[in-house]
Amino acid sequence: MTLHDVAAAAGVSIATVSRALNGKERVSGATAEHVARVAEQLGYRVNLIGRGLREGTGATIGVVVPVISNPFYGELVHRLEDHLQRRGFDLVIADSHGDVDRERARLRMLVERRVEGVFVVPSDAELSFDAVADTAQRLPLVQVDRRVLDLDADFVGVDNDHGIGLAVDHLASRGASRIVLVSGNDVTSVGRERRAAFESIVRARSLPVEENVFGEYLLSFGESAVARLRARGPLPDAIVAGDDLVAAGAIAALKRAGLRVPGDILITGFDGTMLADVCEPRLTTVVQPFDELAAEAVEALVRRMDDPETPYALRRVTPTLRVAESTSPPPGA
Repeated sequence: MTLHDVAAAAGVSIATVSRALNGKERVSGATAEHVARVAEQLGYRVNLIGRGLREGTGATIGVVVPVISNPFYGELVHRLEDHLQRRGFDLVIADSHGDVDRERARLRMLVERRVEGVFVVPSDAELSFDAVADTAQRLPLVQVDRRVLDLDADFVGVDNDHGIGLAVDHLASRGASRIVLVSGNDVTSVGRERRAAFESIVRARSLPVEENVFGEYLLSFGESAVARLRARGPLPDAIVAGDDLVAAGAIAALKRAGLRVPGDILITGFDGTMLADVCEPRLTTVVQPFDELAAEAVEALVRRMDDPETPYALRRVTPTLRVAESTSPPPGA
Protein backbone atom coordinates (compact mmCIF):
# COMPACT_ATOMS: atom_id res chain seq x y z
CA MET A 1 0.00 0.00 0.00
CA THR A 2 1.43 3.37 -1.06
CA LEU A 3 0.63 7.04 -0.65
CA HIS A 4 -0.75 6.96 -4.19
CA ASP A 5 -3.37 4.41 -3.10
CA VAL A 6 -4.32 6.40 -0.01
CA ALA A 7 -4.59 9.63 -2.02
CA ALA A 8 -6.81 7.99 -4.66
CA ALA A 9 -9.11 6.44 -2.06
CA ALA A 10 -9.34 9.64 -0.01
CA GLY A 11 -9.87 11.85 -3.04
CA VAL A 12 -7.00 14.20 -2.18
CA SER A 13 -3.51 14.87 -3.51
CA ILE A 14 -0.44 12.86 -2.53
CA ALA A 15 1.06 15.98 -0.94
CA THR A 16 -2.04 16.36 1.23
CA VAL A 17 -1.78 12.73 2.35
CA SER A 18 1.89 13.19 3.22
CA ARG A 19 1.22 16.36 5.21
CA ALA A 20 -1.77 14.82 6.99
CA LEU A 21 0.02 11.63 8.04
CA ASN A 22 3.13 13.48 9.13
CA GLY A 23 1.21 15.93 11.30
CA LYS A 24 2.20 18.99 9.30
CA GLU A 25 0.30 22.24 9.30
CA ARG A 26 -1.74 23.50 6.32
CA VAL A 27 -4.13 20.53 6.57
CA SER A 28 -7.49 20.99 8.29
CA GLY A 29 -8.46 18.74 11.17
CA ALA A 30 -11.31 17.21 9.19
CA THR A 31 -9.04 16.42 6.23
CA ALA A 32 -6.38 14.93 8.48
CA GLU A 33 -8.94 12.71 10.19
CA HIS A 34 -10.39 11.63 6.85
CA VAL A 35 -6.96 10.74 5.45
CA ALA A 36 -5.96 8.86 8.61
CA ARG A 37 -9.22 6.87 8.55
CA VAL A 38 -8.77 5.90 4.89
CA ALA A 39 -5.12 5.00 5.44
CA GLU A 40 -6.03 2.78 8.38
CA GLN A 41 -8.78 1.04 6.38
CA LEU A 42 -6.32 0.35 3.58
CA GLY A 43 -3.66 -0.97 5.95
CA TYR A 44 -1.22 1.88 5.43
CA ARG A 45 1.08 2.17 8.44
CA VAL A 46 0.12 5.58 9.75
CA ASN A 47 1.68 5.60 13.20
CA LEU A 48 5.24 4.53 12.45
CA ILE A 49 5.84 6.38 9.22
CA GLY A 50 3.81 9.44 10.12
CA ARG A 51 3.91 10.11 13.82
CA GLY A 52 7.00 7.98 14.49
CA LEU A 53 9.06 10.11 12.12
CA ARG A 54 8.49 13.18 14.27
CA GLU A 55 8.21 11.64 17.72
CA GLY A 56 10.73 8.77 17.57
CA THR A 57 8.41 5.88 18.52
CA GLY A 58 10.97 3.13 17.92
CA ALA A 59 10.54 2.61 14.18
CA THR A 60 13.02 0.20 12.61
CA ILE A 61 15.33 0.85 9.65
CA GLY A 62 17.10 -1.90 7.71
CA VAL A 63 20.54 -1.86 6.12
CA VAL A 64 21.97 -4.38 3.65
CA VAL A 65 25.74 -4.39 3.11
CA PRO A 66 27.89 -6.68 0.95
CA VAL A 67 30.49 -7.82 3.49
CA ILE A 68 30.01 -6.76 7.09
CA SER A 69 33.52 -8.05 7.94
CA ASN A 70 35.03 -5.35 5.71
CA PRO A 71 36.13 -2.59 8.13
CA PHE A 72 34.64 0.03 5.82
CA TYR A 73 31.12 -1.35 6.19
CA GLY A 74 31.58 -1.94 9.90
CA GLU A 75 32.43 1.73 10.37
CA LEU A 76 29.61 2.83 8.05
CA VAL A 77 27.00 0.79 9.92
CA HIS A 78 28.29 2.12 13.25
CA ARG A 79 27.86 5.72 12.08
CA LEU A 80 24.44 5.04 10.51
CA GLU A 81 23.20 3.50 13.75
CA ASP A 82 24.51 6.45 15.75
CA HIS A 83 22.64 9.00 13.63
CA LEU A 84 19.47 6.88 13.53
CA GLN A 85 19.37 6.46 17.29
CA ARG A 86 19.50 10.23 17.72
CA ARG A 87 16.21 10.32 15.80
CA GLY A 88 14.64 7.45 17.72
CA PHE A 89 15.13 4.68 15.15
CA ASP A 90 16.49 1.16 15.61
CA LEU A 91 18.67 -0.58 13.01
CA VAL A 92 18.45 -4.11 11.59
CA ILE A 93 21.61 -5.27 9.78
CA ALA A 94 21.70 -7.82 6.95
CA ASP A 95 24.74 -9.12 5.03
CA SER A 96 24.30 -10.03 1.36
CA HIS A 97 27.83 -11.51 1.11
CA GLY A 98 28.12 -9.68 -2.21
CA ASP A 99 25.65 -12.15 -3.78
CA VAL A 100 22.70 -10.85 -5.82
CA ASP A 101 20.36 -13.70 -4.81
CA ARG A 102 21.14 -13.28 -1.12
CA GLU A 103 20.73 -9.54 -1.49
CA ARG A 104 17.25 -10.05 -2.97
CA ALA A 105 16.35 -12.38 -0.09
CA ARG A 106 17.64 -9.93 2.53
CA LEU A 107 15.68 -7.05 1.04
CA ARG A 108 12.54 -9.19 0.88
CA MET A 109 13.02 -10.15 4.52
CA LEU A 110 13.23 -6.50 5.55
CA VAL A 111 10.06 -5.67 3.63
CA GLU A 112 8.24 -8.59 5.25
CA ARG A 113 9.40 -7.43 8.68
CA ARG A 114 7.77 -4.10 7.93
CA VAL A 115 10.80 -1.90 8.47
CA GLU A 116 10.13 1.76 7.80
CA GLY A 117 13.03 2.33 5.43
CA VAL A 118 16.13 0.72 3.98
CA PHE A 119 19.75 1.58 3.31
CA VAL A 120 21.36 -0.68 0.73
CA VAL A 121 24.87 -1.03 -0.66
CA PRO A 122 24.10 -2.84 -3.95
CA SER A 123 26.31 -5.82 -4.67
CA ASP A 124 26.12 -5.37 -8.44
CA ALA A 125 25.77 -2.20 -10.50
CA GLU A 126 23.45 -3.93 -12.96
CA LEU A 127 22.17 -7.25 -11.59
CA SER A 128 20.95 -5.66 -8.35
CA PHE A 129 18.52 -3.46 -10.28
CA ASP A 130 15.34 -5.53 -9.97
CA ALA A 131 15.60 -6.23 -6.24
CA VAL A 132 16.58 -2.68 -5.30
CA ALA A 133 13.97 -1.10 -7.60
CA ASP A 134 11.23 -3.36 -6.24
CA THR A 135 12.15 -2.50 -2.66
CA ALA A 136 12.22 1.23 -3.49
CA GLN A 137 8.63 0.91 -4.72
CA ARG A 138 7.58 -0.52 -1.37
CA LEU A 139 9.70 1.42 1.13
CA PRO A 140 11.75 4.60 1.41
CA LEU A 141 15.21 3.52 0.23
CA VAL A 142 18.63 5.15 0.03
CA GLN A 143 21.64 3.65 -1.75
CA VAL A 144 24.89 4.25 0.13
CA ASP A 145 28.48 4.02 -1.17
CA ARG A 146 27.44 2.07 -4.27
CA ARG A 147 24.48 2.45 -6.56
CA VAL A 148 22.56 0.63 -9.24
CA LEU A 149 22.92 2.17 -12.68
CA ASP A 150 19.89 3.92 -14.24
CA LEU A 151 17.76 3.59 -11.11
CA ASP A 152 15.71 6.50 -9.81
CA ALA A 153 16.53 6.33 -6.11
CA ASP A 154 18.32 8.43 -3.50
CA PHE A 155 22.09 7.93 -3.33
CA VAL A 156 24.85 9.13 -1.02
CA GLY A 157 28.48 8.22 -1.68
CA VAL A 158 32.00 9.55 -1.86
CA ASP A 159 33.48 11.61 -4.69
CA ASN A 160 35.65 8.85 -6.18
CA ASP A 161 37.09 11.13 -8.87
CA HIS A 162 38.43 13.52 -6.26
CA GLY A 163 39.74 10.70 -4.05
CA ILE A 164 41.65 8.95 -6.82
CA GLY A 165 43.02 12.30 -7.95
CA LEU A 166 44.38 12.95 -4.45
CA ALA A 167 46.18 9.59 -4.45
CA VAL A 168 47.70 9.91 -7.93
CA ASP A 169 48.86 13.49 -7.43
CA HIS A 170 50.41 12.60 -4.07
CA LEU A 171 52.35 9.70 -5.58
CA ALA A 172 53.51 11.84 -8.49
CA SER A 173 54.72 14.45 -5.99
CA ARG A 174 56.82 11.68 -4.40
CA GLY A 175 58.53 11.07 -7.75
CA ALA A 176 56.44 8.12 -8.96
CA SER A 177 55.66 8.02 -12.68
CA ARG A 178 54.75 4.36 -13.27
CA ILE A 179 51.61 4.03 -11.16
CA VAL A 180 49.31 1.01 -11.27
CA LEU A 181 45.71 0.77 -10.03
CA VAL A 182 44.92 -2.41 -8.08
CA SER A 183 41.21 -2.24 -7.44
CA GLY A 184 37.77 -3.82 -7.63
CA ASN A 185 36.39 -4.76 -11.02
CA ASP A 186 33.45 -3.27 -12.94
CA VAL A 187 30.83 -5.33 -11.08
CA THR A 188 30.18 -2.44 -8.67
CA SER A 189 29.64 1.25 -9.35
CA VAL A 190 32.58 2.06 -7.05
CA GLY A 191 34.86 -0.22 -9.07
CA ARG A 192 33.79 1.43 -12.30
CA GLU A 193 34.12 4.96 -10.97
CA ARG A 194 37.57 4.48 -9.45
CA ARG A 195 38.85 2.78 -12.59
CA ALA A 196 37.48 5.53 -14.87
CA ALA A 197 38.85 8.24 -12.60
CA PHE A 198 42.31 6.68 -12.49
CA GLU A 199 42.54 6.20 -16.25
CA SER A 200 41.36 9.75 -16.90
CA ILE A 201 43.76 11.30 -14.39
CA VAL A 202 46.77 9.34 -15.69
CA ARG A 203 46.07 10.61 -19.19
CA ALA A 204 45.52 14.17 -17.96
CA ARG A 205 48.85 14.12 -16.05
CA SER A 206 50.68 12.60 -19.08
CA LEU A 207 51.85 9.66 -16.94
CA PRO A 208 52.82 6.33 -18.51
CA VAL A 209 49.81 4.08 -19.11
CA GLU A 210 50.30 0.80 -17.22
CA GLU A 211 48.32 -2.44 -17.26
CA ASN A 212 46.14 -2.21 -14.17
CA VAL A 213 44.98 -5.17 -12.06
CA PHE A 214 41.30 -5.72 -11.19
CA GLY A 215 39.55 -8.18 -8.91
CA GLU A 216 37.59 -7.96 -5.65
CA TYR A 217 37.85 -5.74 -2.61
CA LEU A 218 39.49 -8.46 -0.53
CA LEU A 219 42.74 -8.89 1.39
CA SER A 220 43.51 -11.97 -0.70
CA PHE A 221 43.12 -10.03 -3.93
CA GLY A 222 45.74 -7.52 -2.79
CA GLU A 223 48.13 -10.43 -2.22
CA SER A 224 47.44 -12.12 -5.56
CA ALA A 225 47.69 -8.80 -7.41
CA VAL A 226 51.28 -8.38 -6.17
CA ALA A 227 52.12 -11.86 -7.48
CA ARG A 228 50.72 -10.87 -10.88
CA LEU A 229 52.70 -7.62 -10.92
CA ARG A 230 55.94 -9.39 -10.02
CA ALA A 231 55.37 -11.99 -12.74
CA ARG A 232 55.09 -9.22 -15.34
CA GLY A 233 58.60 -7.88 -14.69
CA PRO A 234 59.96 -4.84 -12.85
CA LEU A 235 57.51 -3.48 -10.30
CA PRO A 236 55.89 -0.09 -10.92
CA ASP A 237 56.91 2.90 -8.82
CA ALA A 238 53.62 2.93 -6.95
CA ILE A 239 50.28 1.20 -6.40
CA VAL A 240 46.95 2.95 -5.91
CA ALA A 241 44.86 0.35 -4.08
CA GLY A 242 41.09 0.48 -4.50
CA ASP A 243 40.54 0.18 -0.75
CA ASP A 244 42.45 -0.34 2.48
CA LEU A 245 41.88 -4.12 2.46
CA VAL A 246 43.53 -4.46 -0.95
CA ALA A 247 46.39 -2.20 0.16
CA ALA A 248 46.96 -4.25 3.34
CA GLY A 249 47.06 -7.47 1.33
CA ALA A 250 49.53 -5.96 -1.12
CA ILE A 251 51.82 -4.73 1.66
CA ALA A 252 51.80 -8.16 3.31
CA ALA A 253 52.70 -9.90 0.03
CA LEU A 254 55.48 -7.44 -0.74
CA LYS A 255 57.04 -7.89 2.72
CA ARG A 256 56.95 -11.68 2.36
CA ALA A 257 58.80 -11.28 -0.93
CA GLY A 258 61.51 -9.24 0.80
CA LEU A 259 60.45 -5.97 -0.79
CA ARG A 260 60.26 -2.69 1.10
CA VAL A 261 57.35 -0.27 1.33
CA PRO A 262 58.06 2.55 0.62
CA GLY A 263 61.71 1.78 -0.22
CA ASP A 264 60.96 -0.36 -3.30
CA ILE A 265 57.39 0.70 -4.04
CA LEU A 266 54.88 3.26 -2.74
CA ILE A 267 51.29 2.30 -1.84
CA THR A 268 48.12 4.26 -1.11
CA GLY A 269 44.79 2.92 0.14
CA PHE A 270 41.23 4.19 -0.01
CA ASP A 271 38.63 4.51 2.80
CA GLY A 272 40.60 5.51 5.90
CA THR A 273 39.60 2.54 8.04
CA MET A 274 41.41 1.22 11.12
CA LEU A 275 43.46 -0.99 8.79
CA ALA A 276 45.39 2.08 7.68
CA ASP A 277 46.69 2.53 11.23
CA VAL A 278 47.54 -1.12 11.96
CA CYS A 279 49.42 -1.72 8.70
CA GLU A 280 53.19 -1.79 8.95
CA PRO A 281 54.16 0.66 7.59
CA ARG A 282 51.12 2.80 8.35
CA LEU A 283 49.10 3.35 5.21
CA THR A 284 48.72 6.57 3.29
CA THR A 285 45.03 6.52 2.39
CA VAL A 286 42.13 8.47 0.97
CA VAL A 287 39.87 9.06 3.95
CA GLN A 288 36.12 8.88 3.56
CA PRO A 289 34.24 11.23 5.95
CA PHE A 290 32.19 8.44 7.57
CA ASP A 291 30.18 10.69 9.86
CA GLU A 292 29.20 13.05 7.05
CA LEU A 293 28.38 10.10 4.79
CA ALA A 294 26.08 8.56 7.41
CA ALA A 295 24.48 11.89 8.33
CA GLU A 296 23.69 12.64 4.69
CA ALA A 297 22.29 9.14 4.15
CA VAL A 298 20.03 9.36 7.21
CA GLU A 299 18.87 12.82 6.19
CA ALA A 300 18.02 11.54 2.70
CA LEU A 301 16.03 8.63 4.13
CA VAL A 302 14.11 10.80 6.60
CA ARG A 303 13.36 13.26 3.80
CA ARG A 304 12.02 10.40 1.66
CA MET A 305 9.91 9.11 4.57
CA ASP A 306 8.62 12.59 5.25
CA ASP A 307 7.70 13.30 1.61
CA PRO A 308 7.71 10.34 -0.82
CA GLU A 309 7.38 12.75 -3.75
CA THR A 310 10.51 14.76 -2.99
CA PRO A 311 13.07 14.85 -5.85
CA TYR A 312 15.72 12.13 -5.66
CA ALA A 313 18.99 13.17 -4.04
CA LEU A 314 22.41 12.41 -5.52
CA ARG A 315 24.96 13.47 -2.92
CA ARG A 316 28.75 13.12 -3.08
CA VAL A 317 30.85 13.77 0.01
CA THR A 318 34.44 14.93 -0.36
CA PRO A 319 37.32 12.72 0.87
CA THR A 320 40.72 13.85 2.11
CA LEU A 321 44.21 12.35 1.96
CA ARG A 322 46.02 11.18 5.11
CA VAL A 323 49.75 10.77 4.46
CA ALA A 324 51.67 8.11 6.38
CA GLU A 325 54.75 5.92 6.08
CA SER A 326 53.69 3.79 3.07
CA THR A 327 54.58 6.74 0.81
CA SER A 328 56.98 8.70 3.03
CA PRO A 329 60.44 7.24 3.63
CA PRO A 330 61.87 8.17 7.03
CA PRO A 331 64.39 11.04 7.09
CA GLY A 332 67.80 10.01 5.82
CA ALA A 333 66.54 6.84 4.10
